[in-house]
Amino acid sequence: MAPPIALPETFAHAVTGLRSATPRPEITLEEVGAPQRLAPYAFALSAGVHRDGDEVATGRLILLHDPAGHEAWQGTLRLVTYVTADLEADLAADPLLPGVGWTWLTDALEAQEASYRAIGGTVTQTMSTRFGDLAGPPAAGDIEIRASWTPLGGDLTPHLLAWCALLASTAGLPPPGVTALPDRRPAGAA
Repeated sequence: MAPPIALPETFAHAVTGLRSATPRPEITLEEVGAPQRLAPYAFALSAGVHRDGDEVATGRLILLHDPAGHEAWQGTLRLVTYVTADLEADLAADPLLPGVGWTWLTDALEAQEASYRAIGGTVTQTMSTRFGDLAGPPAAGDIEIRASWTPLGGDLTPHLLAWCALLASTAGLPPPGVTALPDRRPAGAA
């Protein structure tokens, strides 16, 4: 049996920060296998966001660590995320959606005081209409946010909380402590 491999202190501390935060109850986190070819050390979490018993958004957060550093990262640690959520067709068609989606990420990082540099990413909005044998519900859309950034400081707890806030925004959850009012329109009313 091989002796356990000692992890670099920077990476071990970063993983501890990601494991220590407790997200809001609608978000479930699970440790999953991380890609092994992107950096010498990697750790990953997946998330599901639930509203009224349905999963409305999913995401993955990957921590990469290269003790030698990486020029493009401007550091030795890198966080990479992928978040996706279904949207109503009218919201998915909004031309301002990509900018709003990006702001969900940057505002969440700022609100949690999660310092970073070298941030980059994409926001993709798609619309789908079903035809033929796949005909069904009306047009549907989704949003996909892919981003990466270099965290500053050793504690990644604020970065995890910011990522959870991004998931909540993408899923359309109200802010913590706010309860959405039920829709009281009669059936069939617009």
